[in-house]
Amino acid sequence: MEIAPLEMTPVHMSAHSHLGENKVDEPVKSFGQYLVDALKKTNELELESERLNAALAAGRIEDISQVVVASQKAEIALQLTLQLRNRATQAYQEIMRMQV
Repeated sequence: MEIAPLEMTPVHMSAHSHLGENKVDEPVKSFGQYLVDALKKTNELELESERLNAALAAGRIEDISQVVVASQKAEIALQLTLQLRNRATQAYQEIMRMQV
């Protein structure tokens, strides 16, 4: 009795959904592209925070909560980015310590 190997092909939906769940031809992003997008978003949040801080210092903003929220978003994004960098560095160092 011959056993057929598993095929590692992606599974596609064949039913039509009214919710738009079965979109086709979506480009698949690589890990590197996700990383670049995340770094760009973090940079945008930092720049927005700086812009709002400058506007607050110039007296153009009356609601300080906008500035605080933007600052916290930028800080959280930066902390997440730093933690990802630290984990990636730790993983690399662990791989380099492996004996071949």
